[in-house]
Formats: sequence, C-alpha cells, structure tokens
Amino acid sequence: MKRKACTEVGMKSISVDLPGDASEETILDHVMELNADPEVHGILVQLPLPKHVNEERILNAISIEKDVDGFHPLNIGKLCMKGREPLFVPCTPKGCIELLLRMEIPIKGKRAVVVGRSNIVGLPVAMLLNKYDATVSIVHSSTTDCKSLVKEADIVIAAAGQAEMVKGDWIKPGAAVIDVGTNYVKDPTKKSGQRLVGDVDFTEAKKVAGWITPVPGGVGPMTIAMLLKNTLEGAKRAFSQPEDSNA
Repeated sequence: MKRKACTEVGMKSISVDLPGDASEETILDHVMELNADPEVHGILVQLPLPKHVNEERILNAISIEKDVDGFHPLNIGKLCMKGREPLFVPCTPKGCIELLLRMEIPIKGKRAVVVGRSNIVGLPVAMLLNKYDATVSIVHSSTTDCKSLVKEADIVIAAAGQAEMVKGDWIKPGAAVIDVGTNYVKDPTKKSGQRLVGDVDFTEAKKVAGWITPVPGGVGPMTIAMLLKNTLEGAKRAFSQPEDSNA
C-alpha cells in the first residue's frame, strides 16, 4: 500500500527486500547506502524486525534527516521536550492528530486518554497530544480500572493491540475515538475465516461517540499519507540546503 501510494503521487520508491535470516550487518550496510544516496529523502525500516536483529541499533543508524518514520532517538527526544520540534513526527501519531485537526475537534484543554504505550504509537501520540495542550493519561497493562479512566476522556486513542478491548460503555458520550488497532478475529462467514477489527468495539462505541474511526479504512490510510508528507518535507529541506562550495 505504501508503494502504491508513492506511485499515485509521483514519488520514487526503492524497495530493499531481505530474507528473514539476513544479518544485522547486512541490514546496516543497506541503511548506510541509503543514507549516502542524495536522491533518497526518506528511509523506512519495516517493523518488527527479526528477533536476532537489534532494532535500536538499526533505527539509530538512519540519518535523522531521512528518518521519515520519526523513530530516531533525537526526533523522539525533541517530541518529548517543551519548545523543541523534531524534524519528523512518527506517522501514525501524526495521522491521529491530523484527523482531529481536520474535523476541527478541540484538543487544547481537553482530557485525552491513550490506551497502550508502545514506542510506535502509544508513547509518541501521548507526547504529541501534550504538545497540543491536552491533559493526557496513558492506560496500559498495569493500569487498574481502565474503564473509569477512559470514560473521562474527550479524546480516546486506542493502540493496545487487543481486539475490541474498549467497549461502548467505556466511552464518554460525544467523545472522539481514534482506533489504531489492527487485529484479526475468527469469522466463519468470511472466505478467509477471519476479519479485521480494531481495539474498540466499533458497533457499540459508535452509538455513544461523537466521532469514531473504522477499522479498516480509518487510521491506516492516514499513516501512509503522513509518511508521504514526511518524505516531502525531508525533500524540501534537502533541496533548500546550500550546495557545498568545495564539492
């Protein structure tokens, strides 16, 4: 889907497909080659990586100027700091905020609850909501009485990786609910024997929520759109830099 989106908007995409047993050094070599290529403005390492690969080492090797996934520690660090702006914001959290902004849903001063604390979505989206002046709580596996906390939220972002965990009676009437989850559950009525659902019980929650995203078709396309936007921003920065007079 990412490759298709690149083609649709006229971006060149380079795919480096490696076997599952590729060594860490082999992956690093490819990352360094892309770092050095002036025609490449964004590098995305598809996660998760095989267990024998040090994910932190691979992500740290990506040039911060090309870190369109926004996972470089300097980008994440600036996202967490007041008065600092990262070069790139992680795509899914950025897409969540974009949905709220486009629908003109107030964020400033509102109570936001993020369900899940992953490095990819939960933690960065909480930091991003904080930057937009929401009052943010994170619900996770050790939280007691998740339901009562979620029920206080004007904005709920569900990213726990648990199928239909957030029930309709968890939702405050009129709340904005963004479902990041992608979970397959058994469904004998489907040819494949399964169907895709989110972390929110959509059928029940939509009766209460003011706004709610479906799964599939909600956050997923926004994530891809933000990846393309980040890549475009990286290219603009690269083109605006003065050429080295000694080159």
